[in-house]
Amino acid sequence: MTLATEQPAPTLDQLLARIADIQPLLEKNAAQGEADRRVVEESIAALTDVGAFKIAQPRRHGGYGLPVRAMLDVSAAVAEADGGTAWVVALSNVCAWLAGLFSPQAQDDVWGANPDAKVSGVLSPTAETTKVDGGWRVTGRWYYNSGSWHADWAALGIPLTDERGEVVDQGMALLPRTDLGFEDTWFVAGMRSSGSNCLIADDVFVPAHRVLSVPPAIGGTYANGEPAEDLFRAALVPVLTLVLAGPQLGLGRKALKLVREKASRKAISYTTYATQADSVAFQLQLAEAAMRIDTAHLHAYRAADDIDAASAAGAYPGVETRARTRADTGWAVENITRAIDVLLSAHGAGSFAEVNPLQRIWRDSAVAARHAIVLPAVNYEVYGKALLGRDDQITPLV
Repeated sequence: MTLATEQPAPTLDQLLARIADIQPLLEKNAAQGEADRRVVEESIAALTDVGAFKIAQPRRHGGYGLPVRAMLDVSAAVAEADGGTAWVVALSNVCAWLAGLFSPQAQDDVWGANPDAKVSGVLSPTAETTKVDGGWRVTGRWYYNSGSWHADWAALGIPLTDERGEVVDQGMALLPRTDLGFEDTWFVAGMRSSGSNCLIADDVFVPAHRVLSVPPAIGGTYANGEPAEDLFRAALVPVLTLVLAGPQLGLGRKALKLVREKASRKAISYTTYATQADSVAFQLQLAEAAMRIDTAHLHAYRAADDIDAASAAGAYPGVETRARTRADTGWAVENITRAIDVLLSAHGAGSFAEVNPLQRIWRDSAVAARHAIVLPAVNYEVYGKALLGRDDQITPLV
């Protein structure tokens, strides 16, 4: 297998500058992507050209292997132009990272012939498997597969059975998109362009080298041997959780920018204020929203730094730290959604005009905030139980 020539990875600042250059294009295509319920191919091509999908791809296959914090910053920068596009970037990058936890042979399957291959994924094991020589035969359906229109491979949760048909483990399998059927199921109020559709397997053979056992991975034992990059030693569930905060950060920043810029030109109806900027009530709302957005960044960055520092040290964070990452993510998302609500109220009813990007930001953020692994109340419970050392944790995904 011929590997991609390893090139020096761009710095995060260089990547963000490239993304800034294409933000007008991404923003121009946002409404069309929402109408089509998939990111416009022109946007995907532009993001591919600037390297936005290579953040978490192994360097030996032409990726950048940058830290988790870079995944947040890149998807946030894209979200300043369009939330649905940012969601595809975030999920494609984290699924590429997942593929980097598999065996080197599996990684060669994914990127050996196509260094630009993109990966989507769903962790839930919504499938049936039969153990056969050399692997498993898989039949299943996986919904909410973000970026499904653009993926070349998919990392999909499966139950692992023995020769008697008994489920003995939970795994993730890497399947080429060409082995999978597709059902267009993504009809939603927000994040419409994420194209989070259903992928279908019908008695597909998956070789054992393209299967990763999930329980050991939750504890930090992967199939990738001794990876060259720290990123591929990072903690599984914290990474999978935190990356979903990235698009929210960018949506919050863009909403604040739009409302702030128009404050000096927009009046408050039925009052004596010629501009919103003159109003103390508006000033208080703007300050509250800005502080909530800052709070979201601080918690998301703390969690990213916890993950990156541990992997750089060759350590695996303890349960309490991993649980705090889930709480940090929930807290960040909750503060962004509340900030956007405040901003739309401050800006007024015009926020909800179809031509106003604020209404799409509001819908995209609200839908993304309901992803099961970022739900604030659930994540706070996970963290609270960890703080108390309780043995009745509600999920193994910590």
